[in-house]
Amino acid sequence: MVKPDRMIVGVSGASGIVYGIRALDALRTMGIESHLVASKAAEMTLGYETDLSIRDFRARADHVYKMPDVGAPIASGSFRTRGMLIAPCSVRTMSEIATGVTSSLLTRAADVVLKERRRLVLMVRETPFHLGHIRTMETLTEMGAVICPPLPAFYAKPETIDDLVDQSVGRALDLFGLDWDSTRRWGEDLEGGRR
Repeated sequence: MVKPDRMIVGVSGASGIVYGIRALDALRTMGIESHLVASKAAEMTLGYETDLSIRDFRARADHVYKMPDVGAPIASGSFRTRGMLIAPCSVRTMSEIATGVTSSLLTRAADVVLKERRRLVLMVRETPFHLGHIRTMETLTEMGAVICPPLPAFYAKPETIDDLVDQSVGRALDLFGLDWDSTRRWGEDLEGGRR
């Protein structure tokens, strides 16, 4: 485990900024130091999809970096982290990472995570996928990334949109070995999963 325990959260401009917000909240409750990089489009989406100000959004992270800041700590492999979650991840961001030709701190940090063989999880937000999207996902999977679209888990019997969001975020955090209390588990705390 990295000391201090750190994780990078990237937020692209895809719909679903709530996934990034809740990931930051979850990391804070678990005592994991968060390093946020969000695109300009993400900040626009914040205004469309929430009532939060940019200041309130950034305040959820321990450290915040600007997109052009390719000299930031998260742009270097010597800066140790658990890895990086991009929530949500746009197809453009996904595609840029797959090519290795990065133009911002968001995609540079993801590239560094891959080259250091750390965990990169992409909560890709798009539907339906065309063949180019699927091939890009295949390429990223071969490179070591995990494609983790935020799909609802109805076995958890969600009652609110927050329940759906938290379950998807919790499952993504599982991929980093993090156990968030808001995650409902089949066979553990769900009656239907017990035999």
